[in-house]
Amino acid sequence: MSATSISETIGKYRWTICALVFFATTVNYFDRNVLGLLKPVLSEEGIFGADKANQELYYSWVVMSFQIAYAIGMTIAGRFIDWIGTKKGYAYSLLGWSFAAIGHGLAYNTFTFGIWRAALGLTEAGNFPAANKTIAEWFPKKERAYATGIYNSGTNIGAIVTPLFVPWIAMHWGWKWAFIFVGIIGLSWLFFWYRIYASPDQKLKAGKLSQKEYDYIHSDIDEKADVDKATEKVSWAKLLTYRQTWSFFLGKFLTDPVWWFYLFWLPAFLSGENARKIEQFKALNPNFSGDNSDIPGIITWTLAVAVVYTISTIGSVYGGWLPKKFINGGMATYKARKLSMFIYALFPLTVLFASWLGKYNTWYAVLVIGLACAAHQAWSANIFTTVSDMFPKKAVASVTGIGGMAGAVGGILVAQSAGLLLKHYTALGRIEAGYSMLFVYCGLAYVGAWVVMHFLVPRMKRVENL
Repeated sequence: MSATSISETIGKYRWTICALVFFATTVNYFDRNVLGLLKPVLSEEGIFGADKANQELYYSWVVMSFQIAYAIGMTIAGRFIDWIGTKKGYAYSLLGWSFAAIGHGLAYNTFTFGIWRAALGLTEAGNFPAANKTIAEWFPKKERAYATGIYNSGTNIGAIVTPLFVPWIAMHWGWKWAFIFVGIIGLSWLFFWYRIYASPDQKLKAGKLSQKEYDYIHSDIDEKADVDKATEKVSWAKLLTYRQTWSFFLGKFLTDPVWWFYLFWLPAFLSGENARKIEQFKALNPNFSGDNSDIPGIITWTLAVAVVYTISTIGSVYGGWLPKKFINGGMATYKARKLSMFIYALFPLTVLFASWLGKYNTWYAVLVIGLACAAHQAWSANIFTTVSDMFPKKAVASVTGIGGMAGAVGGILVAQSAGLLLKHYTALGRIEAGYSMLFVYCGLAYVGAWVVMHFLVPRMKRVENL
């Protein structure tokens, strides 16, 4: 857009910045999704040992190595980005996780996979603190949930696209090249980030941002004083004295593990559902000689994963639309945010029936899990935005890091539980019972998180004088 056209309207440069964050988040989830998609291949290769029951446990250890490192990374990522700045902080984080992804190609057993997975978790911890800080710097409150929903939809796009190319690469070139390829994609993003990104102040001075758009970005009355204080630092010790911090902390602790579970175990669940149906059908129809895809209730698991995350994209994009509509209708920001989050918390309850429905038709399980994932993404767009609603910009990345750490710790606990449960029920020949128990948590987590957050910050009062 030319300087002349920008000056004639409010301008849309902030959406270019949002697009950059969207693509970074997409790349972030390319790297995360590869492991779950290649679990069947890696298991066959003996990466997680030869015993099938122990494979579930060893796989959970690899997942936990990522999440432990991610939790540790979150303790420093927000502070690091607040200290070094959004542009450099985001770039260093993505550079690190791209090389860590490539390093997976050097792994040859559970231990070495765990090492590279930990390196990936440590460096990927920078994505969401940097993304959230970027949105807080470039968008007024009323647009933040919508912008957050757009960039957060990158998690879905990454999850949709990776099943379309990762299995193909693994089949034709080997699983090592699948990891290497997604790492190279990440490195290409750095060129555009360094060429395009700068703060609103810098873009205004360079003539790339209109005064109207700059004023619109800083139009929130309670944030006007933040502009000159954006570079000040706030300690974790001080942030942890506020109920607002604990509200975000516990909200993420309870709900993030659900997304981690879907990310790392959904392909295995869907693949297992298909395998059981095929075995049952052939036992009842010994003369069947057709293709497995002709069996009723069967869906290719890679397609099923893509469908789940395609549905969840709707939640990402429109999760921010609902509170924006409420706010534009005159509702107070905190009421709009909480009402939207309560509505979104109800939809995951459908996943309580996922395992039961999957016995009849895999498509039924895919649809309810897709709905639950869409609700998670809508919830996520809003819970991230509560940070910039309740804190000044100088604390956004740090508080986001605290919440991200909490989510990772919750993910560690769920991963360990999943590994033990699935090992136990695999040995009994009833792995579907283990999944049923895990889906109970996935369904109830959001309502529980909403109640906790409401108790801690009923009006989501903004923290002043940090």
